[in-house]
Amino acid sequence: MRILIVEDAADVAEAVAIRLDKSGMACDIAECCEAAEDFLAVQRYDAIVLDINLPDRNGTELLRDMRTRGDRTPVLMLTALFSVDDRVSALDLGADDYLVKPFDQRELEARLRALVRREAEQKSDAISLGPLTFSLATLNATLEGVPLNLTRREATLLGLLLRNQKAALSKKRLYDGLFAFDDADVGLNAIELYIARLRKKLAGTSVSIETQRGVGYRIFQNE
Repeated sequence: MRILIVEDAADVAEAVAIRLDKSGMACDIAECCEAAEDFLAVQRYDAIVLDINLPDRNGTELLRDMRTRGDRTPVLMLTALFSVDDRVSALDLGADDYLVKPFDQRELEARLRALVRREAEQKSDAISLGPLTFSLATLNATLEGVPLNLTRREATLLGLLLRNQKAALSKKRLYDGLFAFDDADVGLNAIELYIARLRKKLAGTSVSIETQRGVGYRIFQNE
């Protein structure tokens, strides 16, 4: 899951990014609307955490511009001052949710997962595929009732594949879901390594990850 955090308070942005990263969400940080527009021009995000009070423009102006050009990325508004009028205005402009500072990081995580599920076919936290069960909230998986020992990145990759069982995901799409721009030293071929690790852990079961040449990877259950 790839998240854009638009927040000019560096300590808040970093704290949120660190917490979300531990939950398997790759985060990019923009300190103003202009920087956010630069990110949005080159990267697709699963959700955006958007502060209202930013140094160059109001966050609601960025939200309005996004919706005007047809960008439907889920947006969670974040601000210290959020009157009823602010909430109504943000929701009318196309915000999907909001949180008032100070907030509990666990609630922010839960709200972001809910926003992403709302956009996807998968509506619950738990995903199953044959003998494989995975929790989007905890990144824990069991295979035939036995816990799978997964690293954070392996679990995030497995979650991406399971949330999109009906389609093959390109190597680039998987990379974008695992790594942020700060991970630029990690090459695209790292996905092949993580796919190989997951295949090894799924070996001998009815769950497989296939490579569709020129398209990407898809997880499925053998008949």
